[in-house]
Amino acid sequence: MLFIKTNKAVIIRNYIILSLFVTIMGVGLTDTFKQPSRVGQQDRLDNYFRYINAGFVNAAQKLGR
Repeated sequence: MLFIKTNKAVIIRNYIILSLFVTIMGVGLTDTFKQPSRVGQQDRLDNYFRYINAGFVNAAQKLGR
């Protein structure tokens, strides 16, 4: 069926290839962004941003005086 040169077979073949590609890419992206090591890194980045924001607030208060 996948090697027959009719329009219907080509459409079905392309749909199967596209759906497999989307599935594999979705699983790969999910694994990339939901890794435990990345979650730990995000917590570390959040802590750095709190520290930097506190420094900005302190500097803004000094400039406002």
